[in-house]
Parts: sequence; C-alpha cells; structure tokens
Amino acid sequence: MCSSPSPSARRWDGSRANAPQRRSLRIAPDSVSRLLRCGQTASCRECGNPVEWYLRGDDHPVRLHPRELPADRVPESSRWHVSRGIAHPAGDGSSWCRLAHDLLCPARPAPPAAPQLSGLRRSLALRTRRLLDAGVLVPPAAPAAGPPPDEALCRPARPVVQLLFVCYLASRPLDEIQCVAQTLRRTRCTAGVLAPDALHGVWTLVPVTSRHGQLALPSDVMAVYSLSALPYREQLRWRAQRCAQHAATTTAGDLAVADWDPFDPLRHHEHIHTRLPAHRRRPGGHAPRRVGP
Repeated sequence: MCSSPSPSARRWDGSRANAPQRRSLRIAPDSVSRLLRCGQTASCRECGNPVEWYLRGDDHPVRLHPRELPADRVPESSRWHVSRGIAHPAGDGSSWCRLAHDLLCPARPAPPAAPQLSGLRRSLALRTRRLLDAGVLVPPAAPAAGPPPDEALCRPARPVVQLLFVCYLASRPLDEIQCVAQTLRRTRCTAGVLAPDALHGVWTLVPVTSRHGQLALPSDVMAVYSLSALPYREQLRWRAQRCAQHAATTTAGDLAVADWDPFDPLRHHEHIHTRLPAHRRRPGGHAPRRVGP
C-alpha cells in the first residue's frame, strides 16, 4: 500500500472540500449486498463525526478515522493500515497510519495512553458541539426517572444473543434492532428484526465460560436471548439482520453493516447480567426462567 497524507481542506462539518482521491474498491462476487468492502463512509452514532468502516482479517468490522495521521503522533500499539480493502492493526512501515475512531470519539473517556492525540480529539469535540447546536445530531436520551424501586424495569441495553451456536453482543435492545436492507426508495428499511408475527427466542441462563486459558470470571451464569430452537433459516435472518420481508428476497442490498459483535466475556464483562430480564421486578422476587422479549 502506498500511503499519502490526506488533504487538509475540509468544510466545518468534516466533509471534503475537493474531489476525493480515487481508490480501488471491491465487492464479494457471491454477495447480493451493495456495500463496498473498502471505506464504507458513515457517522458515529455517539458523536456525529465521520468514520469509515473496514473489515479486519478475521472479517470483523472496525471503525477508522477517515484521515491518515503522521505515524509519530500515534502510539505504535494504536496504528492501523489498510491494504487491499482490509484493515490491519499495525503500521505498514510508512510515515502515515490510520487510527481507530474509538480512541478519538469525544463521547467516550479519553484514553491515557495517547496524550499526543488530544488536539485532534478536541477538534472532533468542537464539531460535535456544533452539530448539537445546529440540531443535526440528537444527543443520547438521558435516563428517565425510573419507576419505584418495587417496580424497577429490567431491559438490557446491549443483550447477548445466541444464534447459530455463537453468542453475539447486540448494539441496542432487541426491539430496536433495525433491518439493514435497502428499500425501493433507496433508503434503509425501518422495520425491526424482531417482528411481532415472527418466531421469538427465549431468555435463558447459560454458564459464563472462559476461553483460550483465560481466567474465570466472577459470574457463573449470564442471561442470553437464545434463538437456537428456531429453524436454521430464521437464525440466518437474524444473523443477516433483516426483517421477514427482506429476508425472503435476494435482490435487495444492504445499506448498513450488521451490528453484531462477537461476544467476549472479558471485553464485554459490563454487559453480563446474572438474572433474567423481566418487564417488572419486585424486590425479593425472582425472574421467571424463560420469558419473551
């Protein structure tokens, strides 16, 4: 890969003021998706700043900052480079490198290992403030005053879902997972994956197992929304993150990347719940063994 510094001429919202440099893109020949494998441009849902989605070597997506940075300003352990549309977590030996957006996102705590990136982080925070003032970015809803303690709600913000014998971490509650297919109007489908008339999974408690010689976690069990009892085709629909209508057709492409993140009990330990969700939970009571979403 031949790295070159990105042009600095940009508008206030971060968009390029001149024509972007041409890049070679590719699409998997056996895929019906219209998503390009290289540089899928999007905006961070938390801060509103532009990001580019790439696939890593293990086919897991990663969000990168859209501009290249001087390698001497980025810690060696945080450098990325893109080769043939694949993002690699290392430098390529040049004086320029890419950076994961999570290290710069102003909506997240600043990492202590990269103080030299504080200037860029402040500029992204300033743009976030402008988007908020202009009404373009809707800030995350503040947690409303909860119900009385004897009727506390229990609804995981990022539930663990088991499908195709693999546990995934969802990016949002089950009833808010949106279909990624493209409609005839070239917009994203607004239907949910969890359809009222479709087959539902069940909440169950499964053991929290350590992998690859990892230390055991304090929790013995965790709540998982299991789809293992559903037909294989229905589990594929969930994995592709499509509504029932778009799962039946192969002509509609995808307008977004599926939000599934392979669950790791160590990295995602804050999302482990040791009790089953319930619509209402009273003190001293026990949640049912299996409940609906």
